[in-house]
Amino acid sequence: MELISAERRSELLYSEPAQEIRKLEFQDFYEVDRALFEQWRSGDRAEAIRIIEGFLGSRAKKAAAGYGYRRVRIISEPLSEYQRMAVEIGHADPDLRWLPRSQVSTLPMPGNDCLIRNDMVIFNVLDGNSNRAEIQLFTDPESIKFCNDAFDLAWSLGIPNGKYQP
Repeated sequence: MELISAERRSELLYSEPAQEIRKLEFQDFYEVDRALFEQWRSGDRAEAIRIIEGFLGSRAKKAAAGYGYRRVRIISEPLSEYQRMAVEIGHADPDLRWLPRSQVSTLPMPGNDCLIRNDMVIFNVLDGNSNRAEIQLFTDPESIKFCNDAFDLAWSLGIPNGKYQP
């Protein structure tokens, strides 16, 4: 395991060879999205959707270059206010699935959010206030296999975006 910076994380995720990136998300709130959340919460849905569409447009360009991006959000129900926002403004993301936390109790899952490629796993470790505490890089085959298997299982059980009804 190696601790890395956010800049190094981006460099590694979008390094050659181009690969699909898979993400498992476990949090009910992300402090990094505070500004977006506050805009949505104040009723400025149009601005929140504009921000998300910009993010999706950027990701589409990376996907066209070979860096596909699928993710599964493991969520508590009833949804947190943040996740209600995510469901509402996430309508345009076809590579997102929702998996209720109640369905993963006995499944082997990583302990932290992670970004997975075929050659690495990057864990985003958050503190108790949902701020990033550290970023961990793992390149050993066992960790990569464990996280890929967990992702595949979560993806197979997840509800496709747009069909999830909280």
